[in-house]
Amino acid sequence: DKGAGFSNAHTKRSRRQHTSTSNTMADRGGDRGGDRGGFGRGFGRGDRGRGDRGRGDRGRGRGRGRRGDDKEAGWTPCTKLGRLVQQGKIKSLEHIYLFSIPVKEYQIVEHFIGAQLTDEVMKIMPVQKQTSAGQRMRFKAFVVVGDSNGHIGLGVKACKEVAHSIQGSMILAKLNIVPVRRGYWGGKLGAPHTIPAKSTGKCGSVTVRLVPAPRGAGIVAAITSKKVLAMAGVQDVYTQTTGSTKTLGNFVKATYYALKKTYGFLSPELWRETTFTKPPAQEFTDFLSMKKEISHKTHDDDRY
Repeated sequence: DKGAGFSNAHTKRSRRQHTSTSNTMADRGGDRGGDRGGFGRGFGRGDRGRGDRGRGDRGRGRGRGRRGDDKEAGWTPCTKLGRLVQQGKIKSLEHIYLFSIPVKEYQIVEHFIGAQLTDEVMKIMPVQKQTSAGQRMRFKAFVVVGDSNGHIGLGVKACKEVAHSIQGSMILAKLNIVPVRRGYWGGKLGAPHTIPAKSTGKCGSVTVRLVPAPRGAGIVAAITSKKVLAMAGVQDVYTQTTGSTKTLGNFVKATYYALKKTYGFLSPELWRETTFTKPPAQEFTDFLSMKKEISHKTHDDDRY
């Protein structure tokens, strides 16, 4: 009888300890698991749960502040053209186009027309590459930038992340900005409102033909090309397209190429004698030959 009583007491004590241990586990896990019975999301996570992954005080998501503003404020040019632009030696983009100088830094475009630029993400499409380990998928973005006053640019970039592809496309679009020539349909009254002559652009199977239109006709085009033409600053134009225009990437490229050709047509008003001037690299050779001072100070050094 004594042995039976001892075993019953030991069983009751074990049950009480097991119950208290279970309640403690449930209380500890309730903060992590919510209504899922007190169990965390896998093993080895401790009491961290899902809200803390060792990121410090940087926070999560997109609310980490704008870092691009600091980069723009402390822009250090890498090219001779960038140095001339930063020092105010070159006054406009047209001065760069006059000598066909390649633009390697997008900050040059932002310096001149950054306030007037608007951007439009035309399309984001997934692209795949077959590898030995399977398929590698990336996202391809088409971005158009323009100031609605005779400048248009197109950028295409593929990255693993959508945000990176959009950001890269925007930079490439600013580097690819070209001037758009505008003219008149009939009498030369008021500001130029249409293109000076017919032009054609082609990409893949898509062909886009631009035809001058009278004032007030508006942009007679599909939705895709209408956005590009409006951002270029064209007010009145007729369009004609052939090919598979549902391939939006080729459609946008063909429209961009057609606008790019507007300055390739030599009309009678451009027949006057050309006065040659020195290119910027020759005109400001003394400034460019100066030894460039590079500051290695950082933002942390300015605090102290």
